[in-house]
Amino acid sequence: MDVLHRPAVGGGWEEIWRSLEMIEFLDLDAVIAYALLLLDSATTVARVGVFLEQHRERLFVEDAHLERLVAHAPKDPRYLDVSRQPGRLVHPWNLIVPERVLERRWGEVA
Repeated sequence: MDVLHRPAVGGGWEEIWRSLEMIEFLDLDAVIAYALLLLDSATTVARVGVFLEQHRERLFVEDAHLERLVAHAPKDPRYLDVSRQPGRLVHPWNLIVPERVLERRWGEVA
């Protein structure tokens, strides 16, 4: 999940999302604790939350997992990254995420 904290080292959102989607199992309690306690960034918490919410069925994410993260999401809207690409404001994460990431439309020009 470090790549969600420092996306500049991840090769772009397509590569980040596809790489994370290859994970078959996550210790969700460990991921959440790591995001909250060690990374300590509301934006990162929101990124983790959006990813887990998108993959909740496959990764067995429960409402309780997301609720722990939502409590630490940004209070004001933030962009997915510093490029400030336009997108959709995703509630309750207060994260502006480009449509191509939300809909996983890779290979399309932004």
